[in-house]
Amino acid sequence: MIRWTWAFLDRPVDTFADCARFWAQVTDSTVSPPRGDHDEFITLLPATGPAWIKMQAVDGDGGIHLDLDVDDLPGAIATATGLGARVVAETGAYTVLESPAGQTFCLIPSTAPAGLGPAPITVSTAPDGTVTRLDQVCLDLSPADIDADTAFWQALTDWTHNPGRRPEFSRLRGPDQPLHFLLQRLDEPGPAGAHVDLASSNVAATAAWHESLGATRIADAEHWTVLRDPGNAMYCVTSRDPYTG
Repeated sequence: MIRWTWAFLDRPVDTFADCARFWAQVTDSTVSPPRGDHDEFITLLPATGPAWIKMQAVDGDGGIHLDLDVDDLPGAIATATGLGARVVAETGAYTVLESPAGQTFCLIPSTAPAGLGPAPITVSTAPDGTVTRLDQVCLDLSPADIDADTAFWQALTDWTHNPGRRPEFSRLRGPDQPLHFLLQRLDEPGPAGAHVDLASSNVAATAAWHESLGATRIADAEHWTVLRDPGNAMYCVTSRDPYTG
């Protein structure tokens, strides 16, 4: 059983401090003390409720990976590999795997007490009153990989799978989780990737505020705006309800 999901923002070492400040501001969080052998890990701590966003300073361009807290680590590893995942590394504290399409994720023993109730919804409020929430990880998959990875994530999570408003999208939603998974079929072949999405009560206002904090606007669509953070990682601000997704 997956007890908790984490969005892990992997950002280049040379822009990590700027990225940490940016994401702390836009999620109305404080930055935890660094940890790890090289102080490479931090957690973004919301003002109320449990955290669900972590960051890691990495060599290279960075990206996104998922951390899944599970009740039974050996059982979860066996389930994941039985569904087609590949073990990349085992540290003793957690196991790093790749989905059939190559998306990195980690399985971690849960430390949550049994019977823990639903997490409270923690939103962020901008200076102008606009409300946002980082509530979704979008898994970007090639046409050749979309079916296999959709089946993999649905089976691994045992979450409800629903079609999106456009044919290239579908969504996995789990009970009492801080994150949904959006699966996007790309137009062209390529390696698996991922980005985060923020639900916003006003996409244009949120995008403008993010630009003032160091983001770069890439494109505007009917229901979302694409931006890049100070580490050049793409993300989207979307016109979904921040409270319900």
